[in-house]
Amino acid sequence: MSATDTTDSKASESTARRGHSGRHPVNIGHLVMGVAFTGLLVVWALVAGDVVEGEDVRWLLPVPWVLAGVAGLVGLIASDRRRIGQQQVGWVDTDEH
Repeated sequence: MSATDTTDSKASESTARRGHSGRHPVNIGHLVMGVAFTGLLVVWALVAGDVVEGEDVRWLLPVPWVLAGVAGLVGLIASDRRRIGQQQVGWVDTDEH
């Protein structure tokens, strides 16, 4: 058995354990920084294109950070809900009536 065969069998075992939902866990840090970077890029484009000038920039700069925070909270709640749903699968009430 070669190293490639061993790696392939380990990958198929881990896929079988996870199921075939078609989703992978979201890295919240990557999500937050991606949203923040994209937001800062949009702010830069607006300022460079002279769409926003002067005092308006002061109100526009915090927007990417607020949106990134909201995206992080939404991602955290969504991953928590998925994890809680998976934990309760097969749960049986032990209280007898």
